[in-house]
Formats: sequence, C-alpha cells, structure tokens
Amino acid sequence: MNGVSHVALRVLVVDSWTDAADSLALLLRLSGNEVEVAYDGPSALTAAFANPPDVVVLDLALRGLDGYEVARRLRQAADSRGALLVALTGYSQPPYRERAYQAGFDHFLLKPCDPADLHQLLAARKEGRSVAGVWAANDGGGIGS
Repeated sequence: MNGVSHVALRVLVVDSWTDAADSLALLLRLSGNEVEVAYDGPSALTAAFANPPDVVVLDLALRGLDGYEVARRLRQAADSRGALLVALTGYSQPPYRERAYQAGFDHFLLKPCDPADLHQLLAARKEGRSVAGVWAANDGGGIGS
C-alpha cells in the first residue's frame, strides 16, 4: 500500500433512515475515514457548509430538502463544489438516474450497495483518480464491470 491510501477522507453520509446512515457511517469510519452523519436535507447542508466534505453519500428521499436539491446547492457553493457526490438510493428507474445526473451527482448506486463498490470510489478519490463506468454500476456486477 502506498501512503496515499492512508489519508482520511471527510465523508458526509445523509439518509433519513437513521439505521442505514449510522451503519454506513460505522463502516466508513472503520475504513479510516472521518465521517459525519445527517438525517435530512437542511442538516446535510449545514454540516457540509460547516466542514466541507471530500465525499457526500446522499439518499434522494430526504425530509426538508430532497437529495437532488441538496446536490444542486452543494454544487453551487464554492467550498463544496468539488466534493464527490454519490447517490445511494432505492430508486432504480431511469428518470431518477437522469434527474440525479442533472442535479450534479457523480455516481448513482442502488441500495443495498456492495460495500466494495463504495470503497472503490473512495479509494479512487483518495488517489486523485476517477473511476469510469460507475453510473449505476451496481446494476450488474460492480464498478467498472
């Protein structure tokens, strides 16, 4: 392993289903990341603007503001514009994916996602590289397949 992979990312996990958000946060912390959790759209923005994340893992169905609006606002703000935005949702139909893309998400993963797919995205971010073929890649075989 090179030294780059040991760098902690600041990750914001946003999901109104508290058990899902807390479980994912625990998994990401165990991987060495600094993780903050929010359970609704307004809280997500407050957290992101107070401590800009490197990565935001964001559900689309949120209270207060939906994930699409949170993504749009994060893309508009200078401090969070460069964050990696990952939609993690149960909405699998093409209109949801297109709307997520238009809102500024970088990746679209379906619940339940394979933790290896999410870890691959985070590892690529740590190393400053992009991962091709990850728009809804977990539909059939994982990232890059």
